[in-house]
Amino acid sequence: MRHDYLRVPGATLFYEVRGGGPLLLLLPGGGGDAAVFDPIADALAARFTVVSLDPRGYSRSTLDDGPQDQRVDVQSDDAYQLIATLTDEPAYVFGGSSGAIVALDLLARHPESVRRMVAHEPPCFAVLPDAEAQSAFVEEVYTLFRTAGPGAAGARFLEGIGGTMKPMPDPAGLPSRAAAMIGRLMANGPLMMEHELRQFTSYVPDIEALRPVADRLVPASGRETGTQLPARPAAVLAAELGLEVTEFPGGHSGFTDEPAAFTRRLVTSLLAPVPS
Repeated sequence: MRHDYLRVPGATLFYEVRGGGPLLLLLPGGGGDAAVFDPIADALAARFTVVSLDPRGYSRSTLDDGPQDQRVDVQSDDAYQLIATLTDEPAYVFGGSSGAIVALDLLARHPESVRRMVAHEPPCFAVLPDAEAQSAFVEEVYTLFRTAGPGAAGARFLEGIGGTMKPMPDPAGLPSRAAAMIGRLMANGPLMMEHELRQFTSYVPDIEALRPVADRLVPASGRETGTQLPARPAAVLAAELGLEVTEFPGGHSGFTDEPAAFTRRLVTSLLAPVPS
């Protein structure tokens, strides 16, 4: 594995590369970074050049002007620039949680850069029939963050999404790379609550832009998530685009819940023949 940095407008991105073959870009959820994909990245590297990044403003990716509200289109432009820097070919893309929102925007705005994409449980709650209620839930979480701190806000958020995401492990006793990642994610959490949660959950994908390239999109959700909140936007988007939702092992954090089975499903989904 090697790492490098890429200058983009307003930020410097940290990214990691391993393996060989066609490029597969892994986009983490809110507050995540490149190392969250460690449970699956080495196995994927047997087939792909696996690239994972710290989104701008998180972990080792710095902003020129300090913390600021995150924008979906800016993060998808970052992904586009990273793909264009590393390959002349369209890339495979996996996005989990907020990373799936970035992936959807990337496909809508830069379709030439995407060969096939899996969008796993994008939390774009604004597409739901009860979007107003979900917006109120997100505002409640944000208010808790501002008044009672990130611990209370995080607990309410996990409760609201049905407990489908496992809590972070205690870094004590973990290998040094994993322990360092947990430390970074804990520092990222308040930034995500302040600058990303409301902005990303209110994002509405461009359905009309996605229709012509829907054959490159695999909407996905976790088996353990079932019909709980994190899976619902994927189902709505799939219905809008005439697609089926692909079930993946585990819950919202499936690639850490059941990494071996998740990897097999991801490879199958990315390399399956495109429907005619």
